[in-house]
Amino acid sequence: MIQKYCSECGSPLIEKELDGEGIVPFCTSCGQYRFPLYNVAVSMIVIDEATSRILLIQQYGRPFYILVAGYVNRTEPLEHAVIREVREETGMTVSSVRFNRTKFFELSNTLMCNFTAYVTDADQLNPNEEIDSCEWFTFEEARAAIKPGSLAAEFLNAYLDE
Repeated sequence: MIQKYCSECGSPLIEKELDGEGIVPFCTSCGQYRFPLYNVAVSMIVIDEATSRILLIQQYGRPFYILVAGYVNRTEPLEHAVIREVREETGMTVSSVRFNRTKFFELSNTLMCNFTAYVTDADQLNPNEEIDSCEWFTFEEARAAIKPGSLAAEFLNAYLDE
């Protein structure tokens, strides 16, 4: 059980059977089941429509390339988060969005939702302070450059293998 305490009252949770759901955390003080809480984030395969190149970024002083990504705000549709994050981090405008896949990332307790974000204004690339550096790559260059064994690589390779 990941969640140990009730998100409403702070009491310790117990494991209890819920018909049709299996074992679910339960608060004996509130008398309510407490389904697990987790973060939601988006990651984007940003593609320049004119050149079919993929944007990869480096962040936080790390030497490897990853995908543009960010957390989803409460009540925010995933597609809006994609558009917002690309705009905030790169200065570019997303012209269309395509959903790819999801995967839960245990290390940060985050459901990662991967999308393809197409841009038509790659010449407007203006990375913010969150990005140390970025570069446009062909599909095969991107596959070779992305951090091996990372969730970003898993998303990118799945996309390229379709």
